[in-house]
Amino acid sequence: MPRNFEERPRAADRGRNAFEETSKDASRPSKACPQIRGAREFDLSNRFYSQGEYPCPVCRHGKVTAMPLMEAFACNFCQHIFTTNFDKQLIKMADSQLPLTWYWNGKNWKGIQREGNQLSWNYLILALAFVAFPTMIVALGAYIFPPTPHSPLSWFPLFWTILTPLTHLLIVLWLIIEYYQLPIFLYFRALRRRLSID
Repeated sequence: MPRNFEERPRAADRGRNAFEETSKDASRPSKACPQIRGAREFDLSNRFYSQGEYPCPVCRHGKVTAMPLMEAFACNFCQHIFTTNFDKQLIKMADSQLPLTWYWNGKNWKGIQREGNQLSWNYLILALAFVAFPTMIVALGAYIFPPTPHSPLSWFPLFWTILTPLTHLLIVLWLIIEYYQLPIFLYFRALRRRLSID
């Protein structure tokens, strides 16, 4: 028999064996790409979607769920309303003048700082000056013009000096609360409810 007829079955056998080996390798689980498996698990189980329930990024106490018949989410504790972007895994506060936005990383929310929305060092210096400068003026006035000893109002300069930084500090805290829309009164209400239950 000629040699070429003998080599054809051998070549066919080698091709069949190579095909079987590649099919076995393809059926085995891949160990070289753990990041792809992690991303697949994130897409399937931890992804932010319309039917899920998530912690509120504002109050950190309530749960954010989809509102019935609306394409929006709401918190059952602080009552804030959010618009969603499921493609980018973003949630944005809709009932605020500031475009506060958070990103869902699969476990919790991460705030996205946009230009012009975060408090810079200029605001911090201005807040410190707003608290310290009036206090210095009141304290300097009480030092230069001390009250008459044993007078009925001799305690008033010291009281006014202590009250001035406290009131200005409360004003700064109130501005921060209004800036970030923090539900402080709801926090106290939840704390009182928890204490009454205990």
